[in-house]
Formats: sequence, structure tokens, C-alpha cells
Amino acid sequence: MKIYDVEGFPNPARIRIALAEKNAKDKVEFVAVDVMNGEHRSEAFKTKNPDAVVPCLELDDGTFISQCTAITEYIDAAFEGQNLTGTNAKERGLVHMMNRRAEAGLLDAVGDYFHHATPGLGPDLETYQNKEWGEKRREVALSTMAYLNDILAKTPFLAGNNFSMADITAFAGLGFADFAKIEIPSNLTNLAAWREKVAARPSLAS
Repeated sequence: MKIYDVEGFPNPARIRIALAEKNAKDKVEFVAVDVMNGEHRSEAFKTKNPDAVVPCLELDDGTFISQCTAITEYIDAAFEGQNLTGTNAKERGLVHMMNRRAEAGLLDAVGDYFHHATPGLGPDLETYQNKEWGEKRREVALSTMAYLNDILAKTPFLAGNNFSMADITAFAGLGFADFAKIEIPSNLTNLAAWREKVAARPSLAS
């Protein structure tokens, strides 16, 4: 198995955390993609992933799986360890719901702000920007932080009592927010405490 990614980028980080939770990082080969020089947009890479983004998983039989949720689903089923996507119908529904909310409302919203309302990855890669849109997406990210804070007043993790894919996505989203200089409002104490707890997990601390 191979993972095509860029170490330190938010979406690749989600997959690396998932693998660490399953004690499976040594079961895959990481292949660096030169995003800063546009390798992800090359025809060679797009034959692997037409979305032209990382991460992308290549199985031993030549199958390619992209999109973080899909890759995490594969990892969760393929390896023993911490369950990340739910063990029954209710858990799976809640995990996927909260994962999508964390992805769309936080991680993707921060990404839109970064790519549209800041210099982003530079003029060679940021070929279209809409600053007004980016600023609106920053508002969405902050609103989602407040929503997640309210959820965490009731449950230890975003989808209930167990750490899951949703927590990984939100954690990566907050890391991206740090990079984009979107601070967690000081009154969101539940979110801040949850982040500290998640950061202390062996999969993150190592």
C-alpha cells in the first residue's frame, strides 16, 4: 500500500492520524507529492486521482482510493485497533454526520479562507481568488467552532463517547486554522479542553 501525500498538510494529517490510531503507519509506504511545484496537477498524478489533490491511497492490486473519508473507511476496516467510523448503525450515522460537519464547516471553510483571502500557496498555485468569499468562509469556520464547543459540553468526543474520524477531522481543521491565523475564541473552553485531550493521544503525541 502507498499513500501519496504531503507531510504537514491538513488532509494528509488526517490519514496519518488514522493510521497511527490503528498502529499501521509502518504498513504503508508514504510517497511525497511536490504540491508546491504543481505535481498534483500533472497528468501523471491525475491518472491516480482525477481530483488532483492529496492524499491518495494506492492498494497493492493497483486500486486508487481518494477522499479522506473513503480512505479512513478503508483503513478502519483493514486494520485492527481503535474503531474510527462506528461499530453499529447509530454510531456510524453519528460519526459520519459529525465528520461532515467538521469537514465542511471547519476544515474546508478554513481552506477556502486560506486560499482566497490570504496569499495562500502563492500566485503560481492560487490562480483564482475571491477575497470576499474567503472572508465569509472564515465566519463559517468560527461559527462551526462555536457549534462544536456546544456539542462538547454534552459529550467527551464529537460523535459521542468514543474518539472517531470526526475528532480527527476537527483536530486537523483547528491545526489548519492555527496556520491560517484564525484563533479559537477564548470563550470556547470545551473545544480548547477537547483539543488538549486529543493532542495527548499517542497517535498525536508521537
